[in-house]
Amino acid sequence: MAIVNASDQTFYEETKSGLVLVDFWATWCGPCKMLAPVLEELAQEIDVPIVKLEVEENSATAGEYEVMSVPTLVLLKDGEVVAKIGGYQPKEALIDFINSYR
Repeated sequence: MAIVNASDQTFYEETKSGLVLVDFWATWCGPCKMLAPVLEELAQEIDVPIVKLEVEENSATAGEYEVMSVPTLVLLKDGEVVAKIGGYQPKEALIDFINSYR
């Protein structure tokens, strides 16, 4: 599946149904830059949408989800938070994280 870049205006439409992995990130964040290619690989291997939200430009949504540091990965199911993890995660850990909530 493709990775979707969301904004405060499009976030809820992109995440309202099914299981969705959200990456809250920032352009200046080193671990976020390390995580980006991992998410690109993951998007090709799983059938769960991945939505990226840049926190500096979309602070309303980041604040609503209480994102205090980046990267923060939030797993949503039908628009509701089911899990949250922070920091860089290897692909295998992300697969386990997602599969534990299917």
